[in-house]
Amino acid sequence: MKAFLVGGTSSGSGKTTITLGLLRAYARRGLRVQPYKVGPDYIDTGWHTQVTGVASRNLDAFMLPEEAIQRLFHYHTAKADIAIIEGVMGLFDGFGVDPLYCSSAGMAKQLGCPVILVVDGKAVSTSAAATVLGFKHFETSVQIAGVILNNVNSDMHYSMLKEAIELYCQIPVLGRVPVINEINLPSRHLGLVTASEQAELDLQWDKLADAIEQHLDLDKLAELAELPFRGEQTLTLAPDVLQGAGAGLTLALAEDEAFNFYYADNLELLEAAGVDIVRFSPLRDQRIPACDLIYLGGGYPEIHAQTLSSNTAMLASIRDAHQRDVAIYAECGGLMYLGESLTTASGDSFPMVGILPGKSRMTSSLKRFGYCQAQALQATLLAEKGDVLRGHEFHYSDFETAEPTVFRFSKERAGVEISHWPGGYQTGNTLASYLHVHFLQNPAMLLHWFARARAAK
Repeated sequence: MKAFLVGGTSSGSGKTTITLGLLRAYARRGLRVQPYKVGPDYIDTGWHTQVTGVASRNLDAFMLPEEAIQRLFHYHTAKADIAIIEGVMGLFDGFGVDPLYCSSAGMAKQLGCPVILVVDGKAVSTSAAATVLGFKHFETSVQIAGVILNNVNSDMHYSMLKEAIELYCQIPVLGRVPVINEINLPSRHLGLVTASEQAELDLQWDKLADAIEQHLDLDKLAELAELPFRGEQTLTLAPDVLQGAGAGLTLALAEDEAFNFYYADNLELLEAAGVDIVRFSPLRDQRIPACDLIYLGGGYPEIHAQTLSSNTAMLASIRDAHQRDVAIYAECGGLMYLGESLTTASGDSFPMVGILPGKSRMTSSLKRFGYCQAQALQATLLAEKGDVLRGHEFHYSDFETAEPTVFRFSKERAGVEISHWPGGYQTGNTLASYLHVHFLQNPAMLLHWFARARAAK
């Protein structure tokens, strides 16, 4: 197998742009390229998928045990010609100060794949070699196999940087990427805009791939990406306990501009368990499909609040499903949708589904960010009392309610709890919280959900 991780010296070094260019360039060569993203990010994976036409996958060492990551990685990479993993933040930045815990470097070491380090070459010459040398020696168990220089426009500047890095670091420089003003990934309050809203960017991806082809040695990079043979690997994503466990169940998946934050592997696990997934749009459809389960993921309901609210037939359809004990699971944006109302940043308030007696309100600052764990205080749709779910939160809204919570959330650093808070709401067969989870961390999560759905049939 061939795979490499694109790491950066820091956030903003150009990892995402260069990863997208590499994905497009190799795909244009007729190769099946499998994209990955280190960490829980939904939006970069959306760009990866748009650029390649292949669903990008998340590799998250906080949410998933090592065995699950190995299973996921080898299952998808075995079907590809080359895998490209986009790192997160700087190469050694993770959760806490351990350079290998939940970091890009830690993931590269765990998977045994080489790192291609992106270095910003703007306004620097020989000092770039000192930067690369520091990264090379900081953690010698991580293989930095090559360097890509970003924001380098001239051949003369590039030649100086390349000579210094190769002389002092003995690491090959694979090329440069010039400043391309036409390439711009627009921002919004939750990060980059979603890929589905930017189909017109296709021409930009090809322009980026043209620059990659012109200035990088893609053949040499592919040679460096060869992984050592580890013997036969698992060729199934779902553990044996999930095989057929959801047979005969139908899941209605909310998927449109308002709800689109889903891990591709979560959906594939559901299908591998035998669940039939039927997609619907809370924005445009009048009712949910006939189903036993409903999945309302994250997204941007606040941007589409007026349209969601005005679709009263859909609101009534979801309320009716809840009253019939259809097993409903909602994350973040889904939680906001299931409340009584949603107040936007401009102060406008719109009625929502009303299953949960509470109100969502957008704020001007990030309310929760990062990894956390949730211990169930009672039996819920996904967990028994005492079970712990691992996931992450990222939201600018508050959910205001007097309802009792069903999880104790906490954040730890170096094994010490640094904060905790209540959250999550279960009413009837409906569970909603701000937590985003990956089901492969514990198959029992899906088994609980299926059991609830079957009991209600």
